[in-house]
Amino acid sequence: MDTHSLTIIDNRTNKSYNLPISQGTIRAMDLRQIKESADDFGLMTYDPAFMNTASCRSNITYLDGDKGILRYRGYPIEQLAENCTYLEVAYLLLNGELPTASQLKEWVDLVTVHTMVHENIKKFMDGFHYDAHPMGMLISAVAALSTFYPESRHIHDAKVRDLQIVRLLGKMPTLAALSYRHSLGLPYVYPDNSLGYTGNFMNMLWKMAEPKYEPNPVLARALDVLFILHADHEQNCSTNTMRAVGSSFADPYVTTAAAAAALSGPLHGGANEEVLRMLDEIGSVANIPSFIEKVKGGQCRLMGFGHRVYKNYDPRARIIKRIADEVFEVTGRNPKLDIAIELERIALSDEYFIKRRLYPNVDFYSGIIYQAMGFTPDMFTVLFAIPRTVGWLVQWQEMLKDPEQKIGRPRQLYVGAAKRDYLDVAKRG
Repeated sequence: MDTHSLTIIDNRTNKSYNLPISQGTIRAMDLRQIKESADDFGLMTYDPAFMNTASCRSNITYLDGDKGILRYRGYPIEQLAENCTYLEVAYLLLNGELPTASQLKEWVDLVTVHTMVHENIKKFMDGFHYDAHPMGMLISAVAALSTFYPESRHIHDAKVRDLQIVRLLGKMPTLAALSYRHSLGLPYVYPDNSLGYTGNFMNMLWKMAEPKYEPNPVLARALDVLFILHADHEQNCSTNTMRAVGSSFADPYVTTAAAAAALSGPLHGGANEEVLRMLDEIGSVANIPSFIEKVKGGQCRLMGFGHRVYKNYDPRARIIKRIADEVFEVTGRNPKLDIAIELERIALSDEYFIKRRLYPNVDFYSGIIYQAMGFTPDMFTVLFAIPRTVGWLVQWQEMLKDPEQKIGRPRQLYVGAAKRDYLDVAKRG
């Protein structure tokens, strides 16, 4: 008997089936042969929220939640965050290897060239109400780019794909800055291509009347590290959306907009905003014990703790916690940090949370840092979308090149009414 196989006995028919095991999985379609009768559809799996289903093969991001490991193309996230820029990591994700010095310069120059947006995009932004959410504006603007670059529909042309990818990486910070300035009623700022990726973004956000904006190098580097940590994260909700929408061969702009829409929810990209609300609700270190008791009693949730995949300390949270001190030396200490640190200390020593393997995730400290840097909470999800764009695009491209992938179309278990006949309205009870 093949030891790399699974033997299933169907107790309904007493038939046995031998299913091959590959990389710890069996193919769901192999279950279709298990039938009660010839006209039976065959066995399916039922897996709400894809809790135990692999939808693709990927060589981009490795994640071991039990051990707290995250790697991009084999490189530990700790090493990349320590030594790389965001655009260097973006090159790695897209090409599979870190760039040489000359490749990196060429790559940075290429992305920088595409930071400008068409002037009509500004008119598009002006159509939003003054209090429109920046994430809603960003999603809409990204989708609108599809109408500016109609050739993007030729998704099977590698050169066309590459151009749209570079355009999106270059324009996402610009669109994000436009949405931010619009929400404050401030004039838009053009990109300054003499600055780095994050420094230029800060320029478009915060430049006022000064002839040239000079970003604080500590804050620019901290933002670069945060962007690296958010660049990709395996098959999360928004990445799954990117692959699902992309599987219909939609162009990359509307597909990226769909992924950003998935990211906008409070259970995904909006989680760090919820952490700040929680810390505001706690108010002071003295109130933490009573808040913990409320959590245990099911009266409220401990935001920023726990993760669908991580059952250990999120490695990104460790890195963010370290760079927080560097940021606060420039901005001044955010008083919420003292509450967060004490909350983490108590939670990690409490048997209730230890038993449930609830550890801080990337959202627990990131919102505190963003707020200290001057970002309003409604911008937090936008700050997530900018770096995650490269992850969405590399996953989208991998999906297009995968010969096993087809248009996404899950099955369902129908639990509605059985067949019934139409009744004239006059006869209905």
